[in-house]
Amino acid sequence: MDPIETKLQALGLSLPQPPSPGASYLPFRFNGSSLVLAGVISAQGGAVTHSGQVGREQTVEAGYEAARVCALNALATIKLALGRLDRVREFTYVSGYVNAVAGFDQSPQVINGASDLFVALYGDAGRHARAAIAVAGLPRNATVEIQVTLLFD
Repeated sequence: MDPIETKLQALGLSLPQPPSPGASYLPFRFNGSSLVLAGVISAQGGAVTHSGQVGREQTVEAGYEAARVCALNALATIKLALGRLDRVREFTYVSGYVNAVAGFDQSPQVINGASDLFVALYGDAGRHARAAIAVAGLPRNATVEIQVTLLFD
């Protein structure tokens, strides 16, 4: 078994089915030895797992979990693209969007749900540059959406 999937299992987690594009776009695109993923929301099996705004329907802690769901969706897409998760050399950039109330200033704490999982699985190779941005809404009223760019072997 792929050593990254073994680590995932040790954390009590498993990969979902890769999400299907919800509109007219590709789930990923190769650019040399870079892999760029389309945004993935906090949904699994076609159903949104966390919906609504942080600061209204969701807490920062629930937002953190929503970001973790997004990270699992990103990992499922990475496996679809590369065949194995251990082909990732390093994560380079994560854009994180948090559906939040006006004035919300804790987006970094929410997006840590994704970042922390990447670091837990990949160590230093999981560390990345990042943006964590509060927005007024996301597709399907999801609580979090992330986009990932990485290098692979």
